[in-house]
Amino acid sequence: MRKILLPTLAAAVVTVGSLVSTPANAARDLLIGGGSVTGVYYQVALQVCDLINTHSDGEYNCVGRPALGSVFNINAVNRGLLDFGVAQSDRNWQAANGAADWEGGAVENLRSVFSAHPETVLLVTRSDTGIESVEDLMGRAVNIGNPGSGQRGNAQDVLRLYGIDADNDIDAQGLQQNEASRALIDQKVDAFFYTVGNPAAAIEEPANSTDIRIVPIDSQAIRDFIADKPYYVMTSIQPGTYKGVDEAVETYAVKATVVASAALEDQVVYDVVKIVMENLDELRNSHAAFRHLEPSEMLQGLSAPLHPGAAMYYEEQGWM
Repeated sequence: MRKILLPTLAAAVVTVGSLVSTPANAARDLLIGGGSVTGVYYQVALQVCDLINTHSDGEYNCVGRPALGSVFNINAVNRGLLDFGVAQSDRNWQAANGAADWEGGAVENLRSVFSAHPETVLLVTRSDTGIESVEDLMGRAVNIGNPGSGQRGNAQDVLRLYGIDADNDIDAQGLQQNEASRALIDQKVDAFFYTVGNPAAAIEEPANSTDIRIVPIDSQAIRDFIADKPYYVMTSIQPGTYKGVDEAVETYAVKATVVASAALEDQVVYDVVKIVMENLDELRNSHAAFRHLEPSEMLQGLSAPLHPGAAMYYEEQGWM
């Protein structure tokens, strides 16, 4: 799918550019790739672009686009099809170090810009399925995420650590998240994995339409798995986060991070970081998942090398 979609995005950018004459003093176009339209990645792309467009005095024209997720965004940034992309901190580490989807071919130009919200690895089911543990997924229809998404890798890790073969032990689906949420309501899948900041519309939709359960992802194998990986932390979904979730649910989390290519000009990255950090209250107020953002935490989980343009701003502020 990636081979088809990446050229399509490139063609769209070229087409738009060919329809508009570009005067010498035109705003610099920026493109940020997010995720599913019902996910928080898309909100990161939209809201960061809104800040840039509002506070750059016409210097930049930023567009936030839905996209297929972490793997897609990292590859698109590397190929110059996106200026910035949102991706999970674990996927950034894998890409920078030539692991998982990038085994044998590290993305050497991948650079971190800043972290956003923490993202929990969730397993969501309907209350009527009888699924109360990961082991109960055996023989069930389960959405593990579309190819090109970070959540698919997280789902595969969880299944493996619980001794479940995704190819043989479950009916694994590869839906995008907006489709998976609807499929759960319509009883076309029994459960779905989703890695997301909370609260997320993709969980609220089924929670408001049917009785849901968020299944704990907490075993000794999970804790051993994350122990030596600085981009993972244990966390919990608090009661009341979603309708019907009345007790804390243990799971683990990654950080959503904004990345760019080393080829993107230092000044552009500096300007973007400066605008975001100096207008952080607006970003906090734009979505519930961003309400606790703090600069110190936005420099954590940067598992690919830091972009020099971002480092320039952080050094000026005395943050590093």
